[in-house]
Amino acid sequence: MYQWRKFEFFEEKYAGKIYGFQAHTSSVLFIQQLKQRNFLLTVGEDEQISPQLSSVCLKVFDLDKTQPEGTSTPIPDCIQILRIFTNQFPEAKITSFLVLEEAPPILLIAIGLDNGCIYCIQGDIARERIKRFMLQVEKSQDKSQCGITGMGFRVDGKAFHLFAVTPTSVSLFNLQTQPAGRQTLDHIGSNVNSVAMNDRLELIIGRPEAVYFYEVDGRGPCWAFEGEKKFLGWFRGYLLCVIADQRSGSNTFNIYDLKNRLIAHSIVTKEVSHMLCEWGSILLIMNDKSALCIGEKDMESKLDMLFKKNLYTVAINLVQSQQADAAATAEVLRKYGDHLYMKQDFDEAMSQYIHTIGHLEPSYVIQKFLDAQRIYNLTNYLEKLHEKGLASKDHTTLLLNCYTKLKDVDKLNVFIKSEDGEIKFDVETAIRVCRAANYHEHAMFVAKKSGRHEWYLKILLEDLGRYDEALQYISSLDQSQSGVTVKEYGKILIEHKPMETIEILMGLCTEGGASYSYMLPSPVDFLNIFVHYPRSLMNFLEKYITKVKDSPAQVEIHNTLLELYLSSDLNFPSMSLENGTTTTSNGNGKLVELPKEDTKNMENDHEERLQKGLLLLKTAWPLDQEQPLYDVDLAIILCEMNSFKEGLLYLYEKLKLYKEVIACYMRSHDHEGLIGCCKRLGDSGKGGDPTLWADLLKYFGELGEECSKEVREVLNYIERDEILPPIMVLQTLSSNPCLTLSVIRDYIARKLEHESKLIEEDRRMIDKYQDLRTNARIFQLSKCTACTFTLDLPAVHFMCMHSFHQRCLGDNEKECPECAPEYRSVVEMKRNLEQNSKNQDQFFKQVKNSKDGFSVIAEYFGKGIISKTSKKESGGSLNSNANSTRGF
Repeated sequence: MYQWRKFEFFEEKYAGKIYGFQAHTSSVLFIQQLKQRNFLLTVGEDEQISPQLSSVCLKVFDLDKTQPEGTSTPIPDCIQILRIFTNQFPEAKITSFLVLEEAPPILLIAIGLDNGCIYCIQGDIARERIKRFMLQVEKSQDKSQCGITGMGFRVDGKAFHLFAVTPTSVSLFNLQTQPAGRQTLDHIGSNVNSVAMNDRLELIIGRPEAVYFYEVDGRGPCWAFEGEKKFLGWFRGYLLCVIADQRSGSNTFNIYDLKNRLIAHSIVTKEVSHMLCEWGSILLIMNDKSALCIGEKDMESKLDMLFKKNLYTVAINLVQSQQADAAATAEVLRKYGDHLYMKQDFDEAMSQYIHTIGHLEPSYVIQKFLDAQRIYNLTNYLEKLHEKGLASKDHTTLLLNCYTKLKDVDKLNVFIKSEDGEIKFDVETAIRVCRAANYHEHAMFVAKKSGRHEWYLKILLEDLGRYDEALQYISSLDQSQSGVTVKEYGKILIEHKPMETIEILMGLCTEGGASYSYMLPSPVDFLNIFVHYPRSLMNFLEKYITKVKDSPAQVEIHNTLLELYLSSDLNFPSMSLENGTTTTSNGNGKLVELPKEDTKNMENDHEERLQKGLLLLKTAWPLDQEQPLYDVDLAIILCEMNSFKEGLLYLYEKLKLYKEVIACYMRSHDHEGLIGCCKRLGDSGKGGDPTLWADLLKYFGELGEECSKEVREVLNYIERDEILPPIMVLQTLSSNPCLTLSVIRDYIARKLEHESKLIEEDRRMIDKYQDLRTNARIFQLSKCTACTFTLDLPAVHFMCMHSFHQRCLGDNEKECPECAPEYRSVVEMKRNLEQNSKNQDQFFKQVKNSKDGFSVIAEYFGKGIISKTSKKESGGSLNSNANSTRGF
């Protein structure tokens, strides 16, 4: 027979003074206190009022309401007295009493009788709104065999049953049906007081040989306890049993922990008349009216008792069976684990530590198993941590390191490639550890599963060098994610797969599924990935501007392209300035000479890019726009830095900076181009600047070398457009010692001849006007200039050789009608010149802006504007006029 361990988990307590009051005048048979309302129900006998009425009745007391009895002892208010027996329910001896609290205020009272019947009263007992019904259990003439010895209600969801026990049977009534259905569970019953219900809604019956448990489908397990079971009860998971020892004649009260197979308390008692479980204690009432109160010790005291005996398994079962809080359970498990660890039973110790996860700090366990020999135990613990979602980054790192050290690929696969799809570890930590241990495929799996595109690409590119796969993966992403990843890893992609990367960029910047172009990424956003690969950048931008004509970033794009086109070194070796050979690095920091073929290719490439640059300068400045699609100042700087003469010439000419244009030719000593430029830009009839010829003559005058041919050609244009007076031409060319007089001889001769003709013409006009003052004029016209009829007297002749009839002239006989308009315009012009002579600022402005200032001054003198004085002016006025003349 199994030997039960005995412990003292309970202790006797002082019962105290029991409060009492008289509920019935004769005797109290049964009592029960309700849980949902503070009511006390009693069944007892009172004085018989009449022979027709039974003295047995049921009373309901409200313990919250009291009425004074005498002066000192208050009694509860009896709110209802109910007769149990009626004509339909004849009187019999009551053997058992049971109350079920349904939804308040409804009660179901079952009263067991010695005749095998159960009277049921259901409803609001306090208000006597009830219904009665009867259940027949046994029918026998021998009441000792059919009396109801015990009952038990079982309410499980909607299932509503009543157990009924007699000395010869165990029955079950289904109270959901009308009438209630009955089934017999056993043909062996029990005596009075040896029936109870446990908290699992099982019926417990005590017999001399054992204690039996019944469910709705029949007898269940049994526990063998020798002796007559005089009383059975259930308290907080413990089985209470008063056993009579026939040999010694004594009674023993045992408290059984059936789950843990131990006796929690055992005491020899007197003859027990009642056993109650109320107010958190067990109350035994003896036949001699004495009482014994037994209470349960606290959990800590019970555990200390077990720990001292190293009964950790019992302690664990105890805290689990009594539904202690998780922290308390974990503490017991920890102590048990420590005990096993000290005994070097590491596997079993770890199994206990695993149960503490969530309550015990993981580092407490990890430190114990960091030894390499315990790595399997440590791995197991870390796996459980991750399964429960309680692992930190450090735990993930440690677990993955365990897998890699054990080279356990299968477990690593299970951990990384969980089939439930849930990630229970820190993603970045897992990726980092797998990469460090060269488990790149596992790292990639985690990155892809968690959507960490940057990590996935980092592994593909930096660890595995699978560039095509990386490009394919980027293409599968949505536009925003694809753009971010290209910015992050574009440099390495451009290095190894430039054309394919450019295609992806073209898709991002030109397609992308966007409705409007401004929603697409700009090529400028990706310039940084081309920092070491300018040729690839040039190819990308060329493709882009070919496809997109109205990009918001076209100015920046053209600026970048122009810089690339004009750069003297675009991924080519540098030129050696010592011997003119092309050199490059051999990888060891030394320069080696390149083959002539490479040198030629470099030169051809540079020339080709320069031509592209010139074309860009022209095509990106449409004729209908004032400003180009690039930064003009930047373009000029780039052309200057890279000595790109053609570009500078185009920009200066486009900006009408003609003097800068010829300055470019002068710096390069391109005399032919210089003269051709002046022919194109120095023609005032076509909007040119004639002063360019003067600048050109000055250039040749200061050149310091033989340039007779060029000077003669320049002089032709200066002479043709009368740009400079001869004296300035002579002064300009006199600075060049390499030029002889023969260069300007023909020019001087022509100018002298021309000046002589002008002098002669002026002299002739002077003589003509002088003749009008001194010699008589003969008028020979025979017709009137106005009417063309024959001229007769009176007639009027004018010095302009026009003649008129006096009648044709009318009142105006002092002016020739034909010449008067021209004369008046001359007079008006003279008057204006006289007024303008007083405006010195205008005079100096004309002198400054004129190609020949001397001619302006001479014109003023020739017209008599400067030297003319008024006879009416005083001496002071003459001096003022003279001072003005000297100022001019």
